[in-house]
Amino acid sequence: MSTYVDPTLKVFTLNSNKELSKEIAQHIGIELGESSVTEFSDGEIQINIEESIRGCEVYVIQSTSDPVNQHLMELLIMIDALKRASAKTINVVIPYYGYARQDRKARAREPITAKLVANLLETAGATRVIAIDLHATQIQGFFDIPVDQLLGVPILANYFDNKNLDDIVIVSPDHGGVTRARKMADRLKAPIAIIDKRRPRPNVSEVMNIVGNIEGKTAILIDDIIDTAGTITLAANALVENGAKEVYACCTHPVLSGPAMDRIQNSQIKELVVTNTIVLPEEKKIDKVTQLSVAPLLGEAIIRVHEQLSVSKLFD
Repeated sequence: MSTYVDPTLKVFTLNSNKELSKEIAQHIGIELGESSVTEFSDGEIQINIEESIRGCEVYVIQSTSDPVNQHLMELLIMIDALKRASAKTINVVIPYYGYARQDRKARAREPITAKLVANLLETAGATRVIAIDLHATQIQGFFDIPVDQLLGVPILANYFDNKNLDDIVIVSPDHGGVTRARKMADRLKAPIAIIDKRRPRPNVSEVMNIVGNIEGKTAILIDDIIDTAGTITLAANALVENGAKEVYACCTHPVLSGPAMDRIQNSQIKELVVTNTIVLPEEKKIDKVTQLSVAPLLGEAIIRVHEQLSVSKLFD
């Protein structure tokens, strides 16, 4: 491992994604910072930073994935500990930003949890956020501190480009993902199609129409999050029924909760390509699932932020 010589740069990990954190540290060329996360007998979280970080620029890596509340509290407590230990800056690297799906009041008397989490992170003492594919881009505006949103599309597009698939079409499973589908389509020089979907309640969707030509083509469905996999598998089955030759699917954040794995296994999806913003337990590592690493992207982002270079270069 090449060594990044700057004692003021410290990278710490919490419990949500230790393997990714190790990969990021390896890419940068440093060792992960020494810290411990334990619990009192009643479940309260206790964090101890086991080295001096006074005057350092600190990066904490933690996805707020399942168990979401546990991982969010770990992060908030870690930020507080770093602030009280006189860190110069506290940069929170959140590969997967949980609670992002409630980003507006869609119905009366609903909370806006994406804003609530932003408030919590800032109040705890975070000075910057680095995330990948926020569920809604306006979440960047929920913060009064700098937010760098990295994109998973280049990693996913590069994988499919290397597969040399013939006659492809990029498909958005709903209207909200059209911009993401367009970005991938531009990279792969392919047309796009859109599935007109209605969602009567959370985690339940119903395919209505397919807008665009998919007949005889290799369809690549792209989304930011796949949770219960109802939307993506319903979309895949509809594409095949309407003449698609074969269907691939990809997403940045593999939440894959509840019946997701059974649905994917029994669907028309030939291969599901995801990243490692969220850890996949062994039972979810089925033959249909391919996982790509975001460690080089996040490692490069950390170096660029630390050296005060442009992060937008990572989008090229």
